[in-house]
Amino acid sequence: MTRIALYPGSFDPPTKGHEDLVRRSLALADQVIVAVARNGAKQPLFSVEERLGMLRDTIGGEGRVSIQSFDGLLADFAKRVGASIIVRGLRAVSDFEYEFQMALMNRRLHPSLETVFLVPAVDLTYLSSSLVREVARFGGDVGGLVHPAVAGALARRFSR
Repeated sequence: MTRIALYPGSFDPPTKGHEDLVRRSLALADQVIVAVARNGAKQPLFSVEERLGMLRDTIGGEGRVSIQSFDGLLADFAKRVGASIIVRGLRAVSDFEYEFQMALMNRRLHPSLETVFLVPAVDLTYLSSSLVREVARFGGDVGGLVHPAVAGALARRFSR
């Protein structure tokens, strides 16, 4: 039986923290699906297609990782792809309450779906996509925070 984990998020843009969690998720599952949420309520910096491309550039070389987009309920997507694990990152205590509520709702919608919380590497704990966007918007160096392909996409986006 293949254990499939989902790592959902907006990944706007993907960061070294996301990369870290994807790679460590491989210890928990045979396959990891990085699931980019299509969320009409948010105004992302990058389109879903751009984010999928950046993720492929970042982690696409790992054979046990696939990258897909989804819309609707995560629990429904998990059923469609046969996932039994959701992986979520916790950077700080402030993340826990929201993530805990989501985990309980996903369990209610899909009782055999387990949520696993991973803590990022110590040097990446502070890192978020919103911080990366802000640094890039004002011309700061994001080279150590994101894959070079993502740094290039940010530079192109903010040079306009």
